[in-house]
Amino acid sequence: MPDSDERSVVGRGQDVWELLVAYAKQETVEPLRGLQRWVAAGAGGSLLIATGVSLLLLACLRALQTETGTTFTGNWSWAPYLITLVGAALVIGVSYWAVMYKKGK
Repeated sequence: MPDSDERSVVGRGQDVWELLVAYAKQETVEPLRGLQRWVAAGAGGSLLIATGVSLLLLACLRALQTETGTTFTGNWSWAPYLITLVGAALVIGVSYWAVMYKKGK
């Protein structure tokens, strides 16, 4: 008779262990998979936004250099770079403000 009681205790211990492992997987692995999707989407989106903003700033610089005639020639050849740099700083500032504004809500 004691052998059957020991086996049932061992069997219950295995059941508890299996239940514990299944619970741990449910509460850790599945949420991490969901988090991985969000991180991947965020990284891809930020990469695309950074590429688009960089190309727009480059287009702005190129337009200032070619479409303004003789305005930015000679001693003023540095001005398009400064204007583009100020534009980039504005984009960074607005982005920072938007992130901080959302955190405050």
